[in-house]
Amino acid sequence: MITPVLRRQLLQSARQTRCFSSSPIAAAQEIKRLGVIGAGQMGLGIALVAAQKAGVPVTLVDTNQASIDKGLKFADKLLAKDVSKERITQEQADKIRSLLAPTTSMDSLADVDFVIEAVPEIPSLKFSIFESLAQICPPHAILATNTSSISITRIAASTTKDPTDTSASSRVISTHFMNPVPIQKGVEIITGLQTSQETVDTAIAFCKAMGKIPSQSADSPGFLANRILMPYINEAIICLETGVGGRDDIDAIMKNGTNVPMGPLQLADFIGIDTCLAIMKVLYEETGDSKYRPSVLLRKMVDAGWLGKKSGKGFYDY
Repeated sequence: MITPVLRRQLLQSARQTRCFSSSPIAAAQEIKRLGVIGAGQMGLGIALVAAQKAGVPVTLVDTNQASIDKGLKFADKLLAKDVSKERITQEQADKIRSLLAPTTSMDSLADVDFVIEAVPEIPSLKFSIFESLAQICPPHAILATNTSSISITRIAASTTKDPTDTSASSRVISTHFMNPVPIQKGVEIITGLQTSQETVDTAIAFCKAMGKIPSQSADSPGFLANRILMPYINEAIICLETGVGGRDDIDAIMKNGTNVPMGPLQLADFIGIDTCLAIMKVLYEETGDSKYRPSVLLRKMVDAGWLGKKSGKGFYDY
C-alpha cells in the first residue's frame, strides 16, 4: 500500500532526477579508468582531483601538446604545494602524478569507464566530440560534459543519427564542476531527456568519490549555478559601464556587504571574461528574455582580448 508519506517521497525523487529515458534502473557502475578531454584549467583540475581523491588512472586528452605540457606543469605545482604544506607526502604526490596519462589522441579513450569533456563553450565543438565518443568509448562508458550552459539533451542527440537509438545518448550527462576544481566542493548534475537512471547514479557516486557535493538541476539554460551567478556578474558590469559605481566600490560593497569572498568583477576575471560572455549569450538566445542580454562592456572586453586572469588583464591587471 502506498501511504501519503511514501507518495510524497516518490514524487520528490522523481522531481529531483528528472530522467525521462526508458532505460532500466541499475546500480552505479564501478569506475576503473577516467578520461578527461581538455587539459586547460578545468580539465586539468578534474583529472588531478580524480587521481588524488578517487585514486583512478586518468587519460588526459588534448589535441594541443603545448596545452598538455602547461597543464601538467600546473599539476606539478599544485602537488608540490600540497607536499610543502604537509597535506600529502612526496610519495603520495608521485603516485598521484603517475596516474595522469597525457595523450593527443581521442582513440586513447577506448578503455575508459567514464569520460568528462571540458573544452570551451562552443556548441559545434562539443557536438563533434560527443559524436566521436559514441564511436570510440566502450558501450558501457558514461559520457559526461562539463558544460556550464549548453543543453544536455542537444549534446546527447549528437551521439546518434537515429533519435530512437538511445544506446549512447542514455549515457550522456553533465557533471558541471566549479572553478577551481581542487578547491570548490560543488558539482552540478544535469540530465537530458535521454539520460538513464543508471547514468545519474554512476555520475553522482563518482563525483562523491572525488570528494564533491552534487546538486541536481533540470536541463534549462544556465542550469542552477550560472542561471543565478551570470546575471549577477553581468549587472555588476552594467553598473560599471553606466557609472553607477567604480570597479573597487562595486567589488567592495559585495564583499563587505554580503560576505562573499570576492566581488563580481574580480570573480569574472577568475572565471574568464570570454566564458562569462559565452554563457550570457546562451541564456539570452535560449530564453529570449532581455534580462539576460550581455552588457556592451562585456562584449568589448572580449573583443580587446582582456579575458581576465588567464590573459593577464581583465577588470584587474595580473
